[in-house]
Amino acid sequence: MSASYQSAVSLVRVLVRAFFRRVEVSGLENVPETGGGLIVASHPNGLIDPGLILAHCPRRVAFGARHGLFRVPLLGWLMRGVGAVPIYRAVDAGTGGDRRARNEQSLGALAGAIAAGRFAALFPEGVSHDAPRMLELKTGAARLYYQARALDPARAPAIIPVGLHYDDKRAFRSYALVEFHPAIEPPPELDVVPRGGESPELARERAARLTDQIEAHLSAAVHPTESWELHHLMHRARKLVRAERARRAAAAPGRPDMQERVLGFGRIWAGYNQRLTSHPDDVERVRTRLARYDETLRALALEDHELDLDPRLASPWLGFLLFLQLATVYLVLPPILVVGSVVNVPVAVLLMAISKLASRAYKDEATVKLLAGAVLFPATWIGAGVLAARGNVWLRAALPGVPDVPVLAGVVMGLLCLIGGAAGLRYLRVARETARAVRVRLLRRWRRREIERLRTERSELFEVIMAFAAGLELPGRVAADGRIVR
Repeated sequence: MSASYQSAVSLVRVLVRAFFRRVEVSGLENVPETGGGLIVASHPNGLIDPGLILAHCPRRVAFGARHGLFRVPLLGWLMRGVGAVPIYRAVDAGTGGDRRARNEQSLGALAGAIAAGRFAALFPEGVSHDAPRMLELKTGAARLYYQARALDPARAPAIIPVGLHYDDKRAFRSYALVEFHPAIEPPPELDVVPRGGESPELARERAARLTDQIEAHLSAAVHPTESWELHHLMHRARKLVRAERARRAAAAPGRPDMQERVLGFGRIWAGYNQRLTSHPDDVERVRTRLARYDETLRALALEDHELDLDPRLASPWLGFLLFLQLATVYLVLPPILVVGSVVNVPVAVLLMAISKLASRAYKDEATVKLLAGAVLFPATWIGAGVLAARGNVWLRAALPGVPDVPVLAGVVMGLLCLIGGAAGLRYLRVARETARAVRVRLLRRWRRREIERLRTERSELFEVIMAFAAGLELPGRVAADGRIVR
């Protein structure tokens, strides 16, 4: 790999690790170690999506990207560094009349990379979006596949679908999952090398049929739904089933990781669709009942598992400080937290405002936060260090006994800002968990009858859902403690 590619990818990895609390990766064994290939992925989260693939794919990847992004400072350097090629969309201003010709040139460059034994990646939907369903796929990925086959008839490129999943796609320090799925195996009539002189109509029909294959595999990878309401209800059913299983097994499986969440959702979604075909009226009745259960839980701000157990206080001593922290926390906790908050909180507030103002849609907020934060936070830390260094000079002029260490003062201040910011994030997370634990404990005592009613409803819904699932082929398997595992 070239030095520019390695440098760009290293920076992307640093940014991804800073933004997410945890990124899980599965299916790396599905990415071949040799030969060319094409990655096709869903596109729910702007520039975060290619960033996750670049940071975690074991092979070098060249992306097709919207041409206007190459003009953005820093981002343009990153994109050129990783070998991205411009894609010109009809909806963008300034694409010019030769848009198709330029796109064919870009696809040709990506096809050449694949034929040379490397990987390329496209988002076949064409644009990032906030819909719970997939948009209609463009045929660019299929045409790219056939161009690469024509350049190297001896080897068919691997087409790897990638599912990108987020627990809260715009939230800083959230969780994500990158799933590399098994390669698509086109049927024999599509697994062909294009011949010279064939009709454009035949080429378009073949590309459209391969696009349908890609769409089916991507749908299986991301579980699209027709509405966010239905999407939320499927997750509610997933959590309900997990919590009730754990209660009956007297187990405490803990917080599900992203892989379990996605697998559990896929299991519920597969069962829902199969029974919707065979028992539509019964499914609708259960859906209505589940919606009422969900509405009550949300009104109480509870999760399914919290109906059973008092949540553990993340830090018992913080439970005592909870009611005093606004007045006393910065006298009790280390000074580093004070420094981190004083310097970083105003920047964080500014960053949130920028992300709201600069984002055209919900799916752009994480991208804006990542890019703006990558500039604003380091600039702030450097600025604080410069002020500390100058402050040392001023103090020494007024008080000759002060050590002459402006460089050391600046470096220490910069580190305090960095480490203090990280410590502040950790403290805020623990404080939120503690506040929630106290609230849930009190709520379970004040609303005992309602909690008991919800537990009964959860148990009855569980029985109905299990009856629906009987005899169905569902992904994953149920562990003894209620978790869903592969």
